[in-house]
Amino acid sequence: MKIAVIHDWLVTYAGAERVLEQIIRIFPESDIFSVIDFIPNDYRGFIKDKPVNTSFIQKIPFAKNKYRKYLPLMPFAVEQFDLSGYDLVISSSHAVAKGVLTGPDQLHISYVHSPIRYAWDLQHEYLKESGLDKGIKGWLARWLLHKIRLWDYRTANGVDGFIANSHFIARRIWKVYRRESTVIYPPVDIEAFSLSESKEDFYLTASRMVPYKKIDLIVDAFSKMPDKKLVVIGDGPDFKKVRAKAGANVVLMGYQPFNVLKDYMQRARAFIFAAEEDFGIVPVEAQACGTPVIAYGKGGVLETIRGLEHPTPTGVFFHEQTVPSLVETVELFEREGHKISPQDCRENALRFSPERFRRELREYIDRQLDLFYGRIRFCYKRSEKINWRTEL
Repeated sequence: MKIAVIHDWLVTYAGAERVLEQIIRIFPESDIFSVIDFIPNDYRGFIKDKPVNTSFIQKIPFAKNKYRKYLPLMPFAVEQFDLSGYDLVISSSHAVAKGVLTGPDQLHISYVHSPIRYAWDLQHEYLKESGLDKGIKGWLARWLLHKIRLWDYRTANGVDGFIANSHFIARRIWKVYRRESTVIYPPVDIEAFSLSESKEDFYLTASRMVPYKKIDLIVDAFSKMPDKKLVVIGDGPDFKKVRAKAGANVVLMGYQPFNVLKDYMQRARAFIFAAEEDFGIVPVEAQACGTPVIAYGKGGVLETIRGLEHPTPTGVFFHEQTVPSLVETVELFEREGHKISPQDCRENALRFSPERFRRELREYIDRQLDLFYGRIRFCYKRSEKINWRTEL
């Protein structure tokens, strides 16, 4: 069986790339397709140094750093991949990968990290953050996103089976495409993090500093709690904005290598997470260290963190993305945090191991293949009967 794996774009190693890595481990003989591929040669181990088939966008000027600017071209680009020679097509999609063209004798399975966020329910938020909510540029952006929505909905018909990375995304898939999906949680490298039962008197947050991560909200909240120390690891466009809000009790460390992040994550009293994520890998990594999580109670974290109402809690939720709500929840954690044990945090994180992901994905695809080829055999048998009757 010939297998093609389609990825949106290859520019870094993040959550979607971890899924791609495990798909390739299941199907090492597969061929990889991606709109662009700018992964440095030294970091291509996660795709087994396999060659990547790219689109014409790869050769457009400034595509390496400005590839998001070419989003309007990506639906057309992904449709140019000739996959006619493949039996099984697996797309790992948060943007356009699921839109590849396949035929009736090809099985297309799509692992969806999310329908295109900035084209659907988060359109207004993204336009505002990008400064495109007003003026001629704003209207042009809205028109392009409208066209992308029409394309995105249409291409859902080309997918034989949807996999969602959380029940939260499964609901979004149903809302957008009116298609059922099977939930298979993405893989988290649990073994890269080890349990530490010794905690120190500081809180930690770590993320790329972009608006939706709400790092500025976390820093603002701790600046109003001068008796509590916060360590912030990460860099990004919002770094200056965050630094302007940091009080004397907030330490901004910028980007740090993995071993430093792991060390702080193991020693932190709790990890703070204020984003609304589709799944959220970092809170699971914190729990793998035995560290509780104080998280905004919406999105995928409701499936990866056990609140105080659970018999074996691993974190605490705040329910508004506001400074007062976070401050109140940190105070609640300091009163009730003794109910959370490092061992329970670690045990909860083990539910999301790469081994579990590979097993569930393999079983799902095997079931879909059996159903798919069963339908094909039925159609051929029915066709033979019709031809036989026609001849009579």
